[in-house]
Amino acid sequence: MSRILLLSNGHGEDLSGSLIAKELANSGYSVEALPIVGKGIHYEKEKIKIIGKTKEFTTGGIGYNSFKGRLKEIFGGEIIYVLKRLYLTYKIRKKYNYFFVVGDIVPVFFAWVCKKEFFTYLVAYSSHYEGKLKLPWPSKFFLNSKKAKKIYTRDFLTANDLTSQLKKTVSFFGNPFMDKYFFRGKELKKSDFSIGLFPGSRFPEILNNFVLILEVLEALSDLSYFQKIEFNFAIVNALSSSKIMEIFENRKWLYLEKINEKNLLKFQYKSLTVNLYWNTFDEILLKSRLCISMAGTAAEQAIGLGKPVIQIEGKGPQFTKSFAEAQRRLLGKYVFCATNYKNKNDQINQTIRLIIQVIYLIKLNKKFLISCHENAKKRLGENKACIKMVDDMNFVIKYD
Repeated sequence: MSRILLLSNGHGEDLSGSLIAKELANSGYSVEALPIVGKGIHYEKEKIKIIGKTKEFTTGGIGYNSFKGRLKEIFGGEIIYVLKRLYLTYKIRKKYNYFFVVGDIVPVFFAWVCKKEFFTYLVAYSSHYEGKLKLPWPSKFFLNSKKAKKIYTRDFLTANDLTSQLKKTVSFFGNPFMDKYFFRGKELKKSDFSIGLFPGSRFPEILNNFVLILEVLEALSDLSYFQKIEFNFAIVNALSSSKIMEIFENRKWLYLEKINEKNLLKFQYKSLTVNLYWNTFDEILLKSRLCISMAGTAAEQAIGLGKPVIQIEGKGPQFTKSFAEAQRRLLGKYVFCATNYKNKNDQINQTIRLIIQVIYLIKLNKKFLISCHENAKKRLGENKACIKMVDDMNFVIKYD
């Protein structure tokens, strides 16, 4: 069987890349991965060999960052690091029959420079952003080359748009990062009403996001209704339990208990209680009826499961006002966000009104959740995305 190198460009892209790599390996291909930025932890989890030494950067990838975030990329050495990854890719290119690139123009450019035949999953681009996809120059040139064997997109609208623009078949089979949820069957047992809290995954941005979500919860604590609701934070290892304890102590929250076997901490503010879990994102997402998110992939997965999402605009470098606005265009009308506020207090108060409004819709409007699930299929697709992509690749390679 052919040897394939996976190239991906960031945390969310690595997740999708690792799942595609796993399916390729299961189909008999020899698969290795070269994450362009980041440590490639998702590849490690799927036991896919990573090429070269990796390094984590605070912005999480070359992409949708604030101006400050882009400066951090440059002065933090990320641009130089990426050029070194390009050199490494070029040096080892002859070991592989094909590249599979996941993300945006960066890994596509890597494949073009290396003059390798490649498949690409353009997870970073969607026609939902502008109505018509405006690919950055010179993406069309790369994707129209004979080396580009097949292009896969993240939604139907983009597939149809690019098919028209490129005058070649572009396919949509779903999104790999959704597959694991469909295969679980029915969702976990729900509490009376559970809200998932997703502050993101990158340090130090996660710290600011975490505190902003806490400020919203503190304001909610004055409303007796919310003592009946279960609030669950999904925390990554970048935010340590000692730092969490320090934040809660400074903000006058009451420490209730620690449960080691579940990686769980519990805190209380007035009548409101929150649970904090490490590395338990999937379970929290599945049992949540509503999600409060300051993250990228987490919000996409929530919408893909038909769950409404409330955003809180942050300071970045990734989850900025512009990122949040772009995410709403991408995922549709079931992502709610306070946008026209005078100051932080006004932002928090508007966010609380949205939370109450969405809970009301979930509990009292039967058509609301039906519409959420219809939107999920339209924006993220259905199951077996990895299998469908690899089956399509098999067909192309067989007759290549």
